[in-house]
Amino acid sequence: MSSHTRFTTPYGFETTSDEVIADVDLTGKRAIVTGAASGIGVETARALAGAGAEVTLAVRNVDAGRQVAAEITAKTGNTKVIAAPLELTDRRSVAAFTDAWRGPLHILVNNAGIMALPELHRTAEGWELQFATNHLGHFHLTTGLHRALAEARGARVVSVSSNGHRTSPIVFDDIHFERRAYDPWLAYGQSKTGNVLLAVEISTRWADDGITANALMPGGIRSGLQRHQLENATPEILEIFDNYPWKTLEQGAATSVLLAASPLVVGVTGRYFEDCNEAELTTDPDADSGVRPHALDPDAAARLWHVSLDLIRS
Repeated sequence: MSSHTRFTTPYGFETTSDEVIADVDLTGKRAIVTGAASGIGVETARALAGAGAEVTLAVRNVDAGRQVAAEITAKTGNTKVIAAPLELTDRRSVAAFTDAWRGPLHILVNNAGIMALPELHRTAEGWELQFATNHLGHFHLTTGLHRALAEARGARVVSVSSNGHRTSPIVFDDIHFERRAYDPWLAYGQSKTGNVLLAVEISTRWADDGITANALMPGGIRSGLQRHQLENATPEILEIFDNYPWKTLEQGAATSVLLAASPLVVGVTGRYFEDCNEAELTTDPDADSGVRPHALDPDAAARLWHVSLDLIRS
């Protein structure tokens, strides 16, 4: 990993999406936000639409997506907000979405995700579901939209990762838990490492196309993402949840919106952000913040790219 000066902004933990996009004009720009029917996906889409972008909500539940699109239009006055079907674990759905796209794409926010499924679930291909959803589906989507991103000449790819990446690198010898015991947090961590490595590889592989890519930790936001942890939770776990430094949706979406639209980060690429600033590199196993070296490893990023290609083409 090459050394560089850590990138910082005037923003921080409490910064909101509206603050980072204030005075930004996205008129004429086109954006896609996955998982934009709930949580920070909605707020990310709203902020981009509020700045004038044409926004496509790529969602599993199109009816819910259309309702959100209508609400965003009502709030922002932007009528160029639509919902389109996308099931990240279905290769045919991803291919249909990318095949249908016409014209340039300026902003791609890979936001959708699932977290810490208590039991092992597999796709029809036998892929572990968190890796398939969080990484492979977004890899397939992003590579399928490469031409549209290149056409934009200055496109940005934003990968919503998590500090959960610290729990696991990509275990290339057994990505899908075929030989090792399934662990919800190791599976989640591996998939979130994949989100960062995708940005790392794009930053070099697609640099000549004018495409930049960064990953981020949005922070803790109370949403349906935690439902598996709250089911049958002990009093100790509930106390931890009650005392956690939660962000509002507007604060949680701020780093995504910064990377998607702020002029401050023009040309910045291949990095991992938290609280609207580039995270510090750390090897401290007890650190809750920062980015681990395994998530920025260019060799792992290149290897994962080829493994992912082989899987989606199999």
